[in-house]
Amino acid sequence: MPTQPAATRQSPYRAAFAALAGTSIEWYDFYAFATAAAIVFDDVFFPPDMSPYLKTLSAFATFAVGFLLRPLGGIVFGHIGDRVGRKKTLVITLVMMGVASFAIGLLPTYSQVGALAPVLLIALRLIQGVAIGGEWGGAVLIAVENAPPGKAAFFGSFAQLGSSVGALLSTGAFSLMNLFGDDAFMSWGWRVPFLASSVLVIVGLVVRVKLEESPVMSEVRDEHAAEQKLPVVEVFQRAWRTVLIGVFALATATGGYYVVTSFLLSYGTGDLHLSESMLLNGLTLAAFLELLVTPWLSWLADRVGPHKVVIVGLAGVIVLAIPQFMVLGTGSVVLIWLLMLAMRLVMSALYGPIASILAEGFAPHVRYTGISLSYQVCNMVFGGLAPLAAVSLAAAAGGHYWPTALMLMAISAVGIWCTARLRRLRVPQPGEGVAAVTEREVASGV
Repeated sequence: MPTQPAATRQSPYRAAFAALAGTSIEWYDFYAFATAAAIVFDDVFFPPDMSPYLKTLSAFATFAVGFLLRPLGGIVFGHIGDRVGRKKTLVITLVMMGVASFAIGLLPTYSQVGALAPVLLIALRLIQGVAIGGEWGGAVLIAVENAPPGKAAFFGSFAQLGSSVGALLSTGAFSLMNLFGDDAFMSWGWRVPFLASSVLVIVGLVVRVKLEESPVMSEVRDEHAAEQKLPVVEVFQRAWRTVLIGVFALATATGGYYVVTSFLLSYGTGDLHLSESMLLNGLTLAAFLELLVTPWLSWLADRVGPHKVVIVGLAGVIVLAIPQFMVLGTGSVVLIWLLMLAMRLVMSALYGPIASILAEGFAPHVRYTGISLSYQVCNMVFGGLAPLAAVSLAAAAGGHYWPTALMLMAISAVGIWCTARLRRLRVPQPGEGVAAVTEREVASGV
């Protein structure tokens, strides 16, 4: 397959910024829901006479349902992205996410409409799930497919930085609203982060509408114009192993993230009665650190091999899993924040490099569908169920953290094997700018 002429390739920095802007907004909306589910939704959308455990579990269940439709979003928008174009797909997903999040900020509470309140919340969460299901793959490819040769991990990390920016903005917004006091926060303050997303969506649309299509799409249209087979069918026929192994390689980056953020927040405030503001501020600092180090770690991945960087990061999660929760019992702000920062540092090694690793596992004409399936099935299984599993394990152990820490260590150990395996499943890429393995990786036999 001939490579796209370099002259037609848009600025990699412009493409990377467009990916960053859009994913930041979408993940802001997504993480705002996760934060609210941990500290607000149990009291706002469920009966006051429910047991605290059931209310917490129900709140996290509303969070989990959003993951159920993420694979569907990956299939639908993956098809559009592989057949019509990356740009159009990303505009649609951004609008869907923005409308759903704004509507959440306007929802009536259980005290106002009874059982209809959680039903409406779940419906909007499902829309969020479909939208985010199509977002990640397109944003990654816009950045990776415009990257210069040997820099796929670095430029691909910009789409992943949207997760850091979104987490930073959402936790920061909730921390700010928390300053108005508990009564104001529970009555109206929690709504502000959702309503504010409308402004961010407008900014994101301006950036994405001006974006040029990925250069790979012209090749795909020319060579696969008469293609009758659906992308999802071809992926399952030819690359199902890559999809499956990719799911487990991503488990810590998705499910593990929610364990050390949403569950940690719920466990710290509910079981250990730690300050909500202290934990939110710590998570905000951790998100800021992730924002700073992810590009650097991705730059390093282009030089030593993305697989190596991801494996080292997963090993770091295994080492820090128990200390991360152990220090919560001390009540020491310094120790708690220090471990939050350390955990986020090693987890940052997973986010940028994994985008290029997955992208090189699929042929260009089904790449959007392939990486979306791996990422979104992983999110459905591990992202959606991890907080629920963490809460259930802690409750079964009488409020102890160790079963949750062991779960995090186990999925990280599996992730190490799967990441190494993905190296062998790489599809040869004709263009070095499209997630190609660097010469140093080949020489080192990663």
